Amino acid sequence: MTFKNSQYLVETDWLAEHLNDPALRIVECNVGMPNYHTESAADHIELVSGRGDYEQGHIPGADFVDLLTELMGDDKHLMFPLPTPARFAEVMSRHGIGKGVRVVLYDRTMNAWAARLWWMLRTFGFDDVVVLNGGWLKWTGEDRPISLALPEHAPRNFEARYRPELIAGKDEVLASIDDGSSCLINALEPEEFTGRGPDRYGRRGHIPTSSNVPARVLADLQTHAYLDAEVLRERFEAAGAFGKDRVITYCGGAIAGSSDAFVLTLLGVDNVALYNGSMQEWAADPQLPLETA
Repeated sequence: MTFKNSQYLVETDWLAEHLNDPALRIVECNVGMPNYHTESAADHIELVSGRGDYEQGHIPGADFVDLLTELMGDDKHLMFPLPTPARFAEVMSRHGIGKGVRVVLYDRTMNAWAARLWWMLRTFGFDDVVVLNGGWLKWTGEDRPISLALPEHAPRNFEARYRPELIAGKDEVLASIDDGSSCLINALEPEEFTGRGPDRYGRRGHIPTSSNVPARVLADLQTHAYLDAEVLRERFEAAGAFGKDRVITYCGGAIAGSSDAFVLTLLGVDNVALYNGSMQEWAADPQLPLETA
């Protein structure tokens, strides 16, 4: 079985053959979360730019877009608030991204940061963007070339066209609990979903009616390449993603949720939205319901 929307995913072989394509923009977009699996994350989740790793070596021709310093919105209550369309357009234009180029995204974890920027680009109206399957781990595991050179691209005119249907808000999520209009999918680890894990967001548990498809189970742990389409479809089918007119994904800060949303799109689920506030916003409001177990 192949992905219905396989045009959004490219393999390392393909990229190796197109490294010198002048119409290609390769972008690394990794962020580190060094304390996420420690007790200190209950007080503060540390976020570290991946620029330092990038400068120590990257895929030849790759630029670095910093999700922490370049593409953060102004809502200080969220880890990753969306920037304004104008801000997003300014950053993309500066990196030489716009009409006439194709963008290949990769990261150094399990595709979640690449999926996040992929979702942002589509949210702001840009569709000619793909994720490199397996990212940095698969690329280097195959002994492919790396570079220290920092590319220079002429600026382009990125025209932001915001697509509100790709982002779900708190009110829509709340309404869907009662009317059953959407399938809610939580992309966190099972212990966080059930409320047995660390209290990272002020209250434990998950939004009522949610199913759990952890982003970590979408890819091979040894290569970071996505699992077979049939396996992934079975996991999302079990979560109810193919039985609703709309699917809303979320996690803690909308990164793992972006990975679920990306894979759902690969599988051909058309009406997918990302709840960008995720648990960080939801758990902070004591009036909003949460379930455990």
